[in-house]
Amino acid sequence: MADDGLRLGGLSSGLAVVLNSGDKREGSGKSHLVSYCEGFGDQSVERTLEHIFGLPYRTVNQLSCPIENGAVRSIIKNEFYKHHPELKTVVTRNNDGLSTTYEDSQFRIVKLDESSICGDIRIVKKPLLVESHALFSSARANACAWKGKWMYEVTLETSGVQQLGWATVVCPFTDHKGVGDADDSYAYDGKRVKKWNKEAEVYGQSWVVGDVIGCCIDLDSDEILFYRNGISLGVAFCGIRKMVPGLGYHPAISLSQGERCELNFGGVPFKYPVKGFLPIQAPPSLDALATNLLDCFLRLLQLQCADKTESKTVEKLGRLKRFAPFEELWHPVSQGICEELLSVLNSESGSAEYVGRGPFLSFLMDVFRVHPPHDYSTLDRILDSFLGFDLSKLLFEHIFEALSSGCKTAPLVLTECPYSGSYSYLALACHLLRRENLMTLWWMSSDFELLFEGLLSRKGPNKQDLQCLIPSIWWPGSCEDLSNENSMALTTTALSEAVNMIEEKQRDLCRLVMQFIPPVAPLQLPGSVFRTFLQNILLKNRGADRNMPPAGVSNNSVLVSLFTIILHFLSEGFAVRDIYGWIKGSGTDSGAHVGFLHRGGQQSFPAGLFLKDDPHRVDIPRLGGSYNHLSKFNPVNGDEEEETIRWEEGCMDDDETRVTHLSRHKPCCCSSYDADLSKFARYPVRYLAKGSRGSCSSIPDRSAHVTAECSASNLSDEMADKPSTSDHSDPEFAFRPMQQLRILPSKSTLSSATLKEEELLDAMLLLYHLGLAPNFKQVSSFMSRQSQSISLLEESDRQLRESIYGDQVKRLKEARSVYREEVMDCVRHCAWYRLSLFSRWKQRGMYATCMWIVQLLLVLSKLDSIFIYIPEFYLETLVDCFHVMRKSDPPFVPAAIFIKQGLASFVTFVVTHFNDPRISSAELRDLLLQSISVLVQERDFLAAFECNEAATQRMPKALLSAFDNRSWIPVTNILLRLCKGSGFGFSKHGESSSSSVLFQKLLREACISDDDLFSAFLNRLFNTLSWAMTEFSVSIREMQENYKLMEFQQRKCSVIFDLSCNLARVLEFCTREIPQAFVSGMDTNLRRLAELIVFILTHLIGAIDPEVLDQSLRRAGQSSEKLNSGMILAPLAGIILNLLDVSREADDENQNDIVAIFASMDCADTILYGFQYLLEYNWVGSIKGDDYIDQLTKLEKFSSLLICQTELQAIERTVRGGESEIDDGTCCICYTNRADTRFAPCSHVSCYSCISRHLLNCQRCFFCNATVVEVAKQGTDAA
Repeated sequence: MADDGLRLGGLSSGLAVVLNSGDKREGSGKSHLVSYCEGFGDQSVERTLEHIFGLPYRTVNQLSCPIENGAVRSIIKNEFYKHHPELKTVVTRNNDGLSTTYEDSQFRIVKLDESSICGDIRIVKKPLLVESHALFSSARANACAWKGKWMYEVTLETSGVQQLGWATVVCPFTDHKGVGDADDSYAYDGKRVKKWNKEAEVYGQSWVVGDVIGCCIDLDSDEILFYRNGISLGVAFCGIRKMVPGLGYHPAISLSQGERCELNFGGVPFKYPVKGFLPIQAPPSLDALATNLLDCFLRLLQLQCADKTESKTVEKLGRLKRFAPFEELWHPVSQGICEELLSVLNSESGSAEYVGRGPFLSFLMDVFRVHPPHDYSTLDRILDSFLGFDLSKLLFEHIFEALSSGCKTAPLVLTECPYSGSYSYLALACHLLRRENLMTLWWMSSDFELLFEGLLSRKGPNKQDLQCLIPSIWWPGSCEDLSNENSMALTTTALSEAVNMIEEKQRDLCRLVMQFIPPVAPLQLPGSVFRTFLQNILLKNRGADRNMPPAGVSNNSVLVSLFTIILHFLSEGFAVRDIYGWIKGSGTDSGAHVGFLHRGGQQSFPAGLFLKDDPHRVDIPRLGGSYNHLSKFNPVNGDEEEETIRWEEGCMDDDETRVTHLSRHKPCCCSSYDADLSKFARYPVRYLAKGSRGSCSSIPDRSAHVTAECSASNLSDEMADKPSTSDHSDPEFAFRPMQQLRILPSKSTLSSATLKEEELLDAMLLLYHLGLAPNFKQVSSFMSRQSQSISLLEESDRQLRESIYGDQVKRLKEARSVYREEVMDCVRHCAWYRLSLFSRWKQRGMYATCMWIVQLLLVLSKLDSIFIYIPEFYLETLVDCFHVMRKSDPPFVPAAIFIKQGLASFVTFVVTHFNDPRISSAELRDLLLQSISVLVQERDFLAAFECNEAATQRMPKALLSAFDNRSWIPVTNILLRLCKGSGFGFSKHGESSSSSVLFQKLLREACISDDDLFSAFLNRLFNTLSWAMTEFSVSIREMQENYKLMEFQQRKCSVIFDLSCNLARVLEFCTREIPQAFVSGMDTNLRRLAELIVFILTHLIGAIDPEVLDQSLRRAGQSSEKLNSGMILAPLAGIILNLLDVSREADDENQNDIVAIFASMDCADTILYGFQYLLEYNWVGSIKGDDYIDQLTKLEKFSSLLICQTELQAIERTVRGGESEIDDGTCCICYTNRADTRFAPCSHVSCYSCISRHLLNCQRCFFCNATVVEVAKQGTDAA
């Protein structure tokens, strides 16, 4: 923003002061204009005009009649221009050193030279908002410089790969080379933080959306410099080659696909002009005149301020000189200035835009005041004056452009909080748009939606900006100064208040747009304009969630702002007099303004939102597939499209777990929770207590209507985190409705395109998916990095305390410095995201949204014809929002009640639909399965599953059936958690406090009751564990052969080893709970189990160097006590012990002989060596408790039996001597059993055990590859 200029409310040096008469006679009811001849003390009219227009004393002659508009215009033309001749003289700027090629000599505009464009650069908005639609596009301007100091500005609309700078005309542009990729071509790229001149070098800072990059070239010193938001990044290039006239350096840009920026060569005032550098395009010649006329206007307004001044200084000055009353001068003088200014601007092309976006905007800001209290009345006077002339419309069009641009680029400044960032621009825009004529002017402009997006934009910080915003950093356990804790709390609180003020003004702006009734036929309800804007935004941003978004998508901050606005409307209520009535019933009162998400009772949702063929929704993927596919194979009829789904809140929950807004126990979003949540935080930053100024300011009147719906004790007034209408009691801070708002007639033809709450909810979910989800993904990444960096920092501190060698200490200090910087950066980013995206009122709204959506999905899941049409983003947003709430730091509510008090339905939904065949996307089903995997890891959440009827009835069998090639990892993690505490090495056999005895029982019953299901599961478990151990062995061997540990290979080995251990634990659980599957009936499972144990032991102890094994498993910050080979050996020992226990307890002669099975395997030495390794392993550091000693004694007895059995079989083979011929009736696969089973139709034979095992994974004969139709035992019927 331009310089503040003359401020109102104070005395300026050299200015005459306008005073009320100190000796005014009593009874003098009205003031009067006096003429020149009435005496020195009353010579006010002429002298006042001289003061206003900056004229010498006695320049204005005596007025013979009351002052009027014509007289003021005459004074301006005759006296003002006479004494300021330079203002009317057209002075051509000295462009020596600059050459420009104009297409039209009348309009001397600097722009991109179309003939220089390589790729596809399109004009998004005139004059110079450009976007690349090719993989790499480049262009030069139609001006070049060879002498002097010149600059241009680039406002970033995106923050990807862009190369901005200067290039000569001979520098080639191709699909792969652009600015900075050749000689005499220089560029800066803030995405990669490099400068380019054939080769890249590190330079500058990373840039963000909204940054203004100043590109400067100093041909006197042969240097090129770049500025970011007015701050120099230093000299980028020096000693650049000098050029000859006409062949200089052109402003040039290169953009990768989808990148967008706005160029300013000087057509409008620079946001951050650099002293000594001239714009490429000269400003309009009448700019100085317009600026002086606006200064005259300011001096006129200062008369009003002086009239109200009562200071002693002014009283003394009042005795010396007295001017005419302000009110009697206001109308003629203001009208004269406005008329002259507008006529001047109309006489020169481009001057209205330049003045409107520069001097005029500064003038309005000076009057309105950047910070509250705002001067609404004075601004209204000015608006009335200007709007009296039709020519002012062009000026106000450019004002809206300037305000929109200001919101995009205004940074938060800590010292200006809470009225920082885009607040002042939004406040002025809201006041202007309360006038229906200005709202109509804005709405009718061709760039209405682009300008609206700009007003909803917010500029984010980069790393250096965050260092200025949050200078002091503290985290628990840090060695930082303790004062940093309080300092950080204060700064984050100030920033939170600034964000709240901006969000409040954005809501005011959207309310005004909702109230607006466009002047079109047929007459539309309020909300139709906002609805159209919202639909177009969603249509425009299709694909914004892709890794490479298409060109034209909106700034992410626009999507976030719209989500926040709608969330507030639906959660906290519209809170604007009759706005709710306007939206719902065309001006009728709808009763209590309870937030839509918190009403409770009967809910409804129009099925048409899913079923109708709307153009802005047809491309959105649905649960059942694409819309075109569904409409072809599952068409809907017109009655279904018009159907409204109704249900009672909580109807899908169990009676015992049901919590609604109308029940005695309230959901978490409507309950006051008085505990200090900061103690639950992983890395808290000391959150201010209730009653203090928290991360959000208070809203005292919001709880009144919500409490009436929920309960008198809810939504405590003590909460200091509500979004505030204001912290001031002055009504000027509250929302002001639109002036001159038309009232709809009771009988009129209304458009059906009005706004509905359900449609707002639908849009909000898509906005979350497109805008919020990527931000929360970044939050999660920063939190993970923060946790890891803190661990590394603590480890380096520990090593420093133990180190004594100088070189080692030096290296550790350097590493510690790097870790500390990383921690501080992560803490700042986490704090920023927390205060900007995750204040408490937003958490309440997001929690209520999860409740609402999961209930809707459960209800619609009963209606197949509608369920398959639900957009995928409903489910994705529900799951992501749920887990964001769950992982919030500090937590929204304690984990013990997070699900219990409101989200029990979420558990019902995920366990019911993670294997729902109606959901066509495997990724979505995986998402639900991953949710179960994550939730059951925590005891409080596991308890919610144990109390959920759907979970206990469906989940055990569903998990066993879902164990396939795609989902085996999450299923394994779930089963491992449910079986935790039941294996060898745990402190309490099967009764660990962290285990789930209930689900262990349910899993056992599921396996026993369905033999086919368990058999298929067990087969997949054998195959998967065998594959995992093979991959682990291969990876270890690769590391041994390379003689070094590669980070990727080490991470891969560690992950595969963890998975192998988990699979082995699940297999151990199966042998304990369903031992009959191994020891009874055919010995197929037992033989496969024995082979697998031998296979693991062989790979673990036979082919791998123990030292390499330990190093490959070790991760940063983990000790050998927590991660070692005992993790896989323990479940193997547990498997053998489980089978031994069953064999000892049962006397069934038909049971399979465990010892004989192991002894029969043709690798006796390997087996014996493996069991000896198990017995001699140091179990103390791997398992809990001392029960393992008795267990090892059992293993030792089994090993002895195995040795005896092996020796006995060896003796038998010796006795048989040279018998080498194999009986024709022996199975040629295992060479153990009789070949008593025949394949059909190929008639090949083998034993029943080998054939059954083979058919588990393949339905073809293993001799001839023919398809097996039936299997028959000799002498029995076909199987």
